[in-house]
Amino acid sequence: MSEVSDTQAFLDPDVSREYLRSWKENVDRAAARAAAMAEQMERLRVTAKDANGLAEVTINSAGVMVDLKLTSRINRLAPEVVAQGVMSALSGARARAADRAHDIAVETMGPDSLSARTTADRMRQALERPGAVPPTDEDEPNQRGR
Repeated sequence: MSEVSDTQAFLDPDVSREYLRSWKENVDRAAARAAAMAEQMERLRVTAKDANGLAEVTINSAGVMVDLKLTSRINRLAPEVVAQGVMSALSGARARAADRAHDIAVETMGPDSLSARTTADRMRQALERPGAVPPTDEDEPNQRGR
């Protein structure tokens, strides 16, 4: 019986307009949150140091190194040790950026948001495994079947 009254109510032009207005407001709010998240992700910069204090690396939201500072300690070390320090700092920065991207997504989209979880997961994959091809929506069903 309530289905009939719900249908009748929905067919009422005033109720339909109110429903559409409410739906549009929800869509507009979601779009604004998504834009805010994208803006914060774009501005994201993370800095990390290696454990031996040789290198300090700053990366952007894509995991690209935008700054590198080396200490004078590198002068006494073999190039491969310095390179390892740089790579360690870079790895640490990427892990911290993935954590921060997760926080940004949850703060802007909400903790229950599928968009927040999806964005955070894809950012983590891109940052922590650069060069790996992220799974597409088409790949996911195949992954479940394995």
